[in-house]
Amino acid sequence: MNFYPNERTILFIDGPDLHGIARSAGLDIDFRKLKNFFQERCHLIRAFYYTTVVVHDQHATIKPLVDWLDYNGFTLVTKEARLRTGTDGRQHINTNMRVELAVDALDHSDVADHIVFFTSDSAFCHLLGTLQRRGKRVTVVSTLKNNGATVADELRRQADQFIDLVDLARDVGRVQRSKPEDRMPQGRRSDYVDPDLDVDADN
Repeated sequence: MNFYPNERTILFIDGPDLHGIARSAGLDIDFRKLKNFFQERCHLIRAFYYTTVVVHDQHATIKPLVDWLDYNGFTLVTKEARLRTGTDGRQHINTNMRVELAVDALDHSDVADHIVFFTSDSAFCHLLGTLQRRGKRVTVVSTLKNNGATVADELRRQADQFIDLVDLARDVGRVQRSKPEDRMPQGRRSDYVDPDLDVDADN
């Protein structure tokens, strides 16, 4: 892992995708530790976090995490999740925020030297290439667990640097605590979707 103290760095975190990456790696993310990890190694300008929310769900478990991130130095970008009913009668939720993330990455690239993406989505390959042509160093954080099935191979090849989330486990992983209020900032594995909903990130 190559980080430089004076390198202006921006994080772009695809929330639902990071949730899947962490689950694949058997890791719970401590976002306070994650932010500190980068602040200690580079000049962190901003950390963006993207997620969809189910507005009508008063019991959505994503809300405590979103609120905590918003009050602790992350820039939240959210939009209402679109629900649709499939032919099987089940509800599907769209968690796609590719456009929002790509536009912001290009918009902020002028003030950054290094851009770090937490994603496994090959749809960002062209974005990474565009940023590299602008002279930016690009890092992708995902995982090669499950024989590399989580991260798209072309995305990993496009990046200047690939970091396996497993290698960051000690630095950004959550330590289990006894009190529920201590666990709230990091969220739970059901943070993103209702168990009765299917995630549809491609539409």
